[in-house]
Amino acid sequence: MKTVNKLFCGFSGLLLMAVITVNAGRPYFRVAQTVNDSLEHKNFNADSAKNSPEIKENSIIDEVIWVVGDEPILKSDVEMMRMQGEAEGVKFQGDPDCSIPEQLAIQKLFLHQAAIDSIEVTESEVSQGIDDQINYWIQLIGSREKLEEYRKMTITQIRQQMHDDFKNQQLIRKEREELVKDIKVTPAQVRAYFKNLPEDSIPFVPTEVEVQVITRQPKISKDETERIKEQLRDFTKRVNDGETSFSTLARLYSEDPGSARQGGELGYIGRGMLDPAFANVAFNLTDPKKISKIVETEFGFHIIQLIDKRGDKINCRHILLKPTVSEEALQSASLRLDSIADDIRANKFSFESAASYLSDDKDTKSNFGLMANSSETGRTSRFQMKDLPSEIARVVDTLKVGQISSAFTMVNAKGKKQACIVKLKSRIDGHRATITEDFQVMQNLVTKKEKENAIHDWVVNKIKKTYVKMNDRYKDCKFEYEGWVK
Repeated sequence: MKTVNKLFCGFSGLLLMAVITVNAGRPYFRVAQTVNDSLEHKNFNADSAKNSPEIKENSIIDEVIWVVGDEPILKSDVEMMRMQGEAEGVKFQGDPDCSIPEQLAIQKLFLHQAAIDSIEVTESEVSQGIDDQINYWIQLIGSREKLEEYRKMTITQIRQQMHDDFKNQQLIRKEREELVKDIKVTPAQVRAYFKNLPEDSIPFVPTEVEVQVITRQPKISKDETERIKEQLRDFTKRVNDGETSFSTLARLYSEDPGSARQGGELGYIGRGMLDPAFANVAFNLTDPKKISKIVETEFGFHIIQLIDKRGDKINCRHILLKPTVSEEALQSASLRLDSIADDIRANKFSFESAASYLSDDKDTKSNFGLMANSSETGRTSRFQMKDLPSEIARVVDTLKVGQISSAFTMVNAKGKKQACIVKLKSRIDGHRATITEDFQVMQNLVTKKEKENAIHDWVVNKIKKTYVKMNDRYKDCKFEYEGWVK
């Protein structure tokens, strides 16, 4: 960004346009002022501009406060980042007037290195990320219309405004990953790190459990299935007859809370993110005026309306209706599981065998019922209690190791009621981490610290090799990284 143009409207016919140009690493202001249709041009060095009788400190609309390499940091950039942080509840370390410009300067260092390293972010990645963020905002605020009213711009304008900043964020993230991708720690390094560490500094590992589960999905009656289908057929007829719109019906009746508020709209999404049965129908739609046939998925029954296709992504609306599980069916499934649990306790067969052959849970039956916990460090069979589904956690908390629960009901991740029994396979009480029991936890901690140190050292070294000039009022700041003040 070697030239930045900003246009500001003033009072009484005054138009003030400040154009900031950076040449040979030194910023200059060129101020053009129009009063009663006459123009006067004056040039100012950035170091003296604020002292000029033409421009007083309290009348400066924007100014260059730092220069990093040949990239300026504007006062308005700092204020924008401060406002965004306050809106999102972000707490800045130290004095925000010092820490925010430093953060912006660090971003410019990473972006410069990303260009050198030919780091790329595809438009598809940018588009998906922006759509995810906008969809999140819509869910928080209630509707697309309310978001547009709040931001005082259309969704299209919001996307355009977000594009460059979001792309830069992704470039920075990828560059940081690139800089530390080869950092690994050996067992010897882990032992050395913790050898002389005071006991109260050793990480505390909360209680962890391994849980096996068997589920039974209550059967839906034919009458209930037909009732749902008939309601969806009625929705289709009402839309086709022009009686109402698809989005209105979605807001009123759809049982997908994530999209109902948006009139059933899912936003641009790839095939792999959708249920296969849903994707097969949605991606074959070609006419936005037509509504799909009824589609059954693990979530329930849907009708779909195409909005737009963009490359390998689709934007569509849908209405989801979930069949109601009768209390009789739920009780029948629970009684069946209680019978299975009794047979396991009587040693007629093992919990593992029952999970493999009798469970309806596709995610665990191939693993003998053992639940898997996915995290940033990979998949593990260990769960902290807070990471278990709340219904399962409450039951597990009452069990001893090896004990099997009575049947209970819960709502699964797909929003369906089901009956379950669980077995507590193991419990490791909360404790200070040890090499023998918690090597992975300790290795992850040491690896994280090594990566943080590597990033810190890289930034410090990059600062030494980069032209940095800042307004004098920032030179007494306490920065996180040394070397900014030349």
